[in-house]
Amino acid sequence: MNSRATFEELVAEGDSVPVEGWDFSWLAGRATEQRPSWGYARKLVARLPATQSALDIQTGGGEVFAEVLAQVADPPGVLAATESWPPNAEIARRNLRPFGVSVVEVDDEDDLPFPAESFELVISRHPTYPLWEEIARVLRRGGTYVSQQVGAGSNRELIDFLMGPQPVAQARSAQRARAEAEEAGLEVVDLRQEALPAAFNDIGAVVYFLRKVFWTVPGFSVDGYRERLKLLHDQIEREGPFITHAQRLLIEARKPPP
Repeated sequence: MNSRATFEELVAEGDSVPVEGWDFSWLAGRATEQRPSWGYARKLVARLPATQSALDIQTGGGEVFAEVLAQVADPPGVLAATESWPPNAEIARRNLRPFGVSVVEVDDEDDLPFPAESFELVISRHPTYPLWEEIARVLRRGGTYVSQQVGAGSNRELIDFLMGPQPVAQARSAQRARAEAEEAGLEVVDLRQEALPAAFNDIGAVVYFLRKVFWTVPGFSVDGYRERLKLLHDQIEREGPFITHAQRLLIEARKPPP
């Protein structure tokens, strides 16, 4: 990033970078987000060696699952992942092929394409919305679902700056996650939530983030939000990084044993 770049140059840069996959390394030096204290990847690294079969739902480009598997000396014998967006599915196949993971392209609104009780461990990082009945169906008795999810009101400061005050979508609340897991017949054994500061150092980083995490501001485009983006750019130039807060929740739910 050129610290003397103009608004137009920064916006054009953020608008031109490819956004396939779930790798945010382009934001290095331009944006930061505090990680949750529970360490999602660490939990999986500790859990997988004692597991015979695992499924990663909505794997994105498989980056996180590959990072975890690279740290596991004795991975499960059966490994699978699902992804709905074709460009991400292709990236996931490349990233996960060395670990013997079968990547299945699916529609996230459809049933999971696996027989009942196929997996001891089902995982998902930042799913758009969990299909709780399907998760419960494919879990083996005594099996566990571990998921880090985006909580209610995530990045509200950024959303409100661009769109004006917005209602908080309670569909992503921890309380609703518990209720839906239990309704599907699962026992919630761990449920935590944290608000994590995130800082954007320049407007190009904001544009890139909103293109990649496109549900943050539905229908976002540079042309549609140019005036608000310019106001945000000017604020960052005057006051320094724009601070927002990512809401994250961890849920671990178990399917009761026989």
